Amino acid sequence: MKLSECVKPISYLKSHTAEAIRGVAEGRQPIVITQHGEARAVLQDITDYEQTQESLALLKMLAQSSGSLAHGRTKPARKAFADVRRRIRKRSG
Repeated sequence: MKLSECVKPISYLKSHTAEAIRGVAEGRQPIVITQHGEARAVLQDITDYEQTQESLALLKMLAQSSGSLAHGRTKPARKAFADVRRRIRKRSG
């Protein structure tokens, strides 16, 4: 589907809500909702939304890891695993 076909005014959403939701769920194509001719919101399938959020979380972790590496905040894997084991033992004991 073309992007131009995915842009709908808010009045369309108000009068065709069930149809719009069904289309988004079945077609997995988001709809850009406009108000006064300007894009204001996106109607997106929940599965796609969750995947997007997971991807963003992973990207954030990668960025934080890169930052830590650049600032020398690292430790050998053996020490990291030993620290984790110690924490687990403290919680269990």
